Amino acid sequence: MSRVNTVEIGSVCLGGDHPFALIAGPCVIESAAHAAEMALAIREIAAKRHVPFIFKASYDKANRTSISSYRGPGLREGLRILGRIKADLGVPILTDIHDPSHAAPAAEVADVLQIPAFLCRQTDLLVAAASTGCAVNIKKGQFLAPRDVRHAIAKVTGAGNERVLITERGTSFGYNNLVVDMRAFPMMRELGYPVIFDITHSLQLPGGGDGVTAGLAEYIEPLGSAGVAAGVDGVFLEVHDDPPRAKSDAQNALRLDRLEALLDRLVRIDGIVKGPQREGGD
Repeated sequence: MSRVNTVEIGSVCLGGDHPFALIAGPCVIESAAHAAEMALAIREIAAKRHVPFIFKASYDKANRTSISSYRGPGLREGLRILGRIKADLGVPILTDIHDPSHAAPAAEVADVLQIPAFLCRQTDLLVAAASTGCAVNIKKGQFLAPRDVRHAIAKVTGAGNERVLITERGTSFGYNNLVVDMRAFPMMRELGYPVIFDITHSLQLPGGGDGVTAGLAEYIEPLGSAGVAAGVDGVFLEVHDDPPRAKSDAQNALRLDRLEALLDRLVRIDGIVKGPQREGGD
């Protein structure tokens, strides 16, 4: 398995031979109380399984299918909520940005700035995120071959920031479908940066619903198991206590009460793959 740089995000280390980390939370901030409850619940489950945890949620989903879809509380209120979660729970925060002007204010709260897949070629956005000094998680576009993400990486590192994560979230496969090529993980790891597997977004059926994105959450476990077996450095999951009522990506989110069993399985697989060289393992 290719060795990659280690990126430290608070107490979480991604890359090298470290155990996989969990990046998880609701797709979008639905309310301050809900986001805090989800962060606390996920943190406790992850701690029980000794899985490093980064909380994720969006303050603004600027890429919803329909103009009438819920987008979130917005920049100011969303960052206030995320900042409170970070202070109260002591967990690192990941959130996505869609506009270069959001990079600096988001970086005052977030530990990781995420570049949405559809925007991974937007030079100004990548450079603005890199310039904050935060870790930058680049989601590989659904239209890119695995090794082509190197050009997006070069825009971040060219701005002086080596704290790069790259995320696989499926490749467009005909209309309203995505496919995950397991060869993509070693290919992307060869670029020298930690690779994250966005399991739940890979199970979207983009535009497959009536003005919303449909999904296939029933395949989270087998797809996640395959990705961890392929040696990823982290997994990304949208987790919700009541997915049918989620305000974004309801059909591909993992139910909170299924998270612990999934982590049990993934931890066992990760231990087999990384074996005695695991750093920080039991």
